[in-house]
Amino acid sequence: MAARRKAPARNPQSVSTDGSDLLLGRLLALHPRLIDLSLDRMWRLLAAVDHPQDKCPPIIHIAGTNGKGSTAAMLRAILEAQGHRVHAYHSPHLIRFHERIILGGEAIAEPLLEEVLGRVEAANQGRPITFFEVTTAAAFLAFGEHPADYLILEVGLGGRLDATNVVTPKCTAITPISFDHQEFLGDTLLSIAEEKAGIMKAGVPLMLAAQDKQVEEFLLAQAMRRGVPVKLAGGDFTALRAAHGISFAINDETYDLPLPALRGQHQIDNAALALACADYLGVDKTAMANGLQTVRWPARLQKLSKGPMVRALSARLPQAVLYLDGGHNEAAAHKLADWVMAQEVRPLHIILAMLASKAHDKYLAALQGGLADRQVHIHAVPIDGNDNALPPDKLVTTAQNIGLSASAHANPAAALAGINDEDALIVIAGSLYLAGDVLRQHG
Repeated sequence: MAARRKAPARNPQSVSTDGSDLLLGRLLALHPRLIDLSLDRMWRLLAAVDHPQDKCPPIIHIAGTNGKGSTAAMLRAILEAQGHRVHAYHSPHLIRFHERIILGGEAIAEPLLEEVLGRVEAANQGRPITFFEVTTAAAFLAFGEHPADYLILEVGLGGRLDATNVVTPKCTAITPISFDHQEFLGDTLLSIAEEKAGIMKAGVPLMLAAQDKQVEEFLLAQAMRRGVPVKLAGGDFTALRAAHGISFAINDETYDLPLPALRGQHQIDNAALALACADYLGVDKTAMANGLQTVRWPARLQKLSKGPMVRALSARLPQAVLYLDGGHNEAAAHKLADWVMAQEVRPLHIILAMLASKAHDKYLAALQGGLADRQVHIHAVPIDGNDNALPPDKLVTTAQNIGLSASAHANPAAALAGINDEDALIVIAGSLYLAGDVLRQHG
């Protein structure tokens, strides 16, 4: 039976600032008040535009809680280094909607975006449809009509009933599963894993990241029941930190590869998953190495080096450093804390904003536990124009209740101005919407 949930708050950042904004705004207005989690609307809409999902290049379908985007970005860079033309589908976007639909390495052009959105709008005939469903159908139109060697398709929410789950991929991948979107996916790890397992297809190989033991056992059982061949991280393939970078082992072969350009120990785990997919697709070692070195994926422990906030900080505190991280759940907080602990000791300042739908208490508790030996101060800020953001005062209260030093500020620039430690390590974190605002301001 399809699950019915209250639709998420509409975010003004969901629309473009170009001519396509009118189309996107009209389509957003069709979003039902209750989300009926099923694929019925999606199948209906795809049939009305002549099943473009069946005309796409070979697909790598990626689900999971954390690391989907980073894994997809690394796999894309590796495939491109091999000389392949690659399409990709991501969500959400950071600055412009166009970032969600990548055609041959470039964000979709405005005229083409307007065209495919217009065709989908006409085919839908004003019937209720979720924003993600209608824009995913438009993406399939673009992907199906522009030749490429591969399409990397990132799941939006869950997997089983996600709008992307209308394809038979060449291979699938599931990144680590943790708590997020419980209002849609269930409040246990196994219920969330069941939704993610929905992308498995009989006979289609699955590359599976290391998981919580219960989750791993559940997913392996699901794969066996469905006739899905699995390669499991930590067993069938591994990527370990080594003096030269990482040592990647699969199929009784070992590859000495550089560290990925993305920061953090967790990115080595994401790289392992991307490399396992690449190995299955026949990519050679040189392309693997080049792809890991050239990958770019913003707002994932990204060091900011230009823009007004950086200039203002450099003028006052030239030894301070500023990073941006869009992670917004408990698992992401653990990874952020692990990365901080691997850096040289500096006073740590976290400029934090979170949506009300996120478990901010668990995020803060994970930071507090992982950074127990570090001097840390939380600077709570709002998310400009987002009605679903937590009030900064609530973040401050929660942080102080668990022993963290915290204060509220009107915006990230004001928070930055309140930092006076000369050698501060500053991380703007907690929300991709906040990250998008920061990147927009920094060009």
